[in-house]
Amino acid sequence: MMNSSVITIGDELLIGQTIDTNSAFIGQEFNKIGLWVRRRVAVGDNYDEIWKALDEESKESDIIIITGGLGPTADDITKPLLCDYFGGKMIVNEKVLAHVHHLFKNVFNRPGPMPESNLKQAEVPNCCTILHNETGTAPGMLFKKNGKVFISLPGVPHEMKWLIINEVIPYLLKEFKMPAIVHRTVLTVGQGESHIAALLKDFESTLPTHIKLAYLPNYGMVKLRLTTFGTDKEQTEKEVEPYFKKLQETVKDFLVTNEDEGLEVVVGNILKSKNKTMGTAESCTGGYIAHLITSVAGSSAYFNGSVVSYSNSVKENVLGVQTKTIERYGAVSEETVKEMAAGAIRTLGVDYAVAVSGIMGPDGGSEEKPVGAVWVAVGCTAKTETLKLNLRFDRKRNISLTATYALNFLRKFILKNETDVF
Repeated sequence: MMNSSVITIGDELLIGQTIDTNSAFIGQEFNKIGLWVRRRVAVGDNYDEIWKALDEESKESDIIIITGGLGPTADDITKPLLCDYFGGKMIVNEKVLAHVHHLFKNVFNRPGPMPESNLKQAEVPNCCTILHNETGTAPGMLFKKNGKVFISLPGVPHEMKWLIINEVIPYLLKEFKMPAIVHRTVLTVGQGESHIAALLKDFESTLPTHIKLAYLPNYGMVKLRLTTFGTDKEQTEKEVEPYFKKLQETVKDFLVTNEDEGLEVVVGNILKSKNKTMGTAESCTGGYIAHLITSVAGSSAYFNGSVVSYSNSVKENVLGVQTKTIERYGAVSEETVKEMAAGAIRTLGVDYAVAVSGIMGPDGGSEEKPVGAVWVAVGCTAKTETLKLNLRFDRKRNISLTATYALNFLRKFILKNETDVF
């Protein structure tokens, strides 16, 4: 097995000012080619700590990826450090210099002379192989030491991604023979990790030692992933397939999809397959369900829009909820969400709508309707169904759980009623 490590550099990562999305992207792309990410390490802008991380990760992995610290400012110390680490000296690379001039003149359209700090981007250690960065001024750099490969990349996500796809992966595939890594994933919704684990106790005991089952819980859902390795991808996939079928059968009552995809993707695929549209009427989730749906490329084919009816006046004036309904039953009620769903179907011109109204907290609850009380309605022109949730978490988690349960409720409603209604 080929192992790799990812070292991310920057104080902003350690204090939580910036979220490390680079490591996740690298791990996903490396898995596709059979390269296992063994460790991920975050270090600050500290010379000794970076040096120590390079030493330690080179003991663990064949390929070490470094991101960050390659900018033109004084706090970016990765490049001179790598020059020292690999025993080189700094030189001006004419190709990089020409590229930097091209970017400033023809792409960035910056007036006046180029700052000296940006010209320094063309200074690189003479002991590295340059990886061309089409999207930015900081080049990627490849070093070799004691049979290990070190690749330094910019920390800017879109630059790092371009280099991984266009420079790093082609190099690795050319230089190394990778094993096959096979993942098979299912998504379950409606039961927690402990309940799913109890269902799978006997199944887990039948797995060979080289096929691993991982539990990946999230708000209201659990992903289950089988992972194994082999020398031949087709044969490895064939070996894991019967176990994957058994896994699906065991959790069938909560199974949503047998692909590594989110609930919003599943709902979208169902709507596309049936040539139907949907919309949302959201109060307590503030548009979060619509955000999930529209995070999927191509969702305009089935998603018409959303009404964020946070106030009662919007519920009444835009969605047509009757004033007497709210006065009698309250905004958080079965009666109100049913009228919200019907109003969304009319207003947005959709085949299906999901409506939610609840109390997310931390304030606003009462003895009759405590924090975490949520009503969900899903419907079409012919019928509407409702679901009551009694959540017990903080505001952020309550919103996420509401969205999960609402989308799953919509999914089941469409599958159950499609043939009867249309």
